[in-house]
Formats: sequence, structure tokens, C-alpha cells
Amino acid sequence: MEEKKVFEPKEIAEMIIKVLDARKGRDIKLLHVTEKTVLADYFVICGGNSTTQVKGLSDEVEYKLGLEGVTADHVEGHDSASWVLLDYSSVIVNIFTPDARQFYNLEKLWAEAEEVDISELLTED
Repeated sequence: MEEKKVFEPKEIAEMIIKVLDARKGRDIKLLHVTEKTVLADYFVICGGNSTTQVKGLSDEVEYKLGLEGVTADHVEGHDSASWVLLDYSSVIVNIFTPDARQFYNLEKLWAEAEEVDISELLTED
């Protein structure tokens, strides 16, 4: 029987960022929140242009990570798709429409968290 690979939280976050980037997610941020909350080690924040793109981004993250044996413990917001949350225990993914991202303003809420430089993971537009 094949042994399932166990990924570190940062590896999961990086896989998610690459998927979001490949699907044209906008203004992707990675926040290291280990010292700030018990909820997770990392928050990934991403924007989509529309509810359709937000749904597509979240579906693609679930699909691609599922291929690696990584499944979300919990998914919220898929029906409205103005904000979809994917909970991978150590990594929480937030995908927003522009209005929802501005309204919830997670970057400001978690301003004390360390923003991780992900420039090497992103393709140039």
C-alpha cells in the first residue's frame, strides 16, 4: 500500500498559491499567523473578478490539492461565492469578490501577521 505524503503547512500554502496564480487569482497574499491565532499557521487571501471566478478558483484549489491527497476539512460560502473559505487545518484560504474583499478587509484585520514574500511563486502577468 502506498504511503500518503504528509505536507508541511507552508508546502500546502505554496501549492494553493500556485493553483490560484495559474487560474488568474488577483492580489494573492500569504500571511503567517502562527503567533497570532490558534486557527491556522497560514492564511491565503485571494481575489476573483466575479462570483463565477471565485467559485472556479475554489473548485480548482480543491481539485488540485485533492490530487495530492490533501483535502479541505471544511468549505464555506460556495453557494454565495462572494467569499469562499477553504479550511485545510493549518492553512485557511479566503477567496473574495472585489466588494467582499474590501468589506471584510482581512489584511487590515490581520495587519500584525507577517506577510510572506511569495513573488517567486507567482507568474508575471
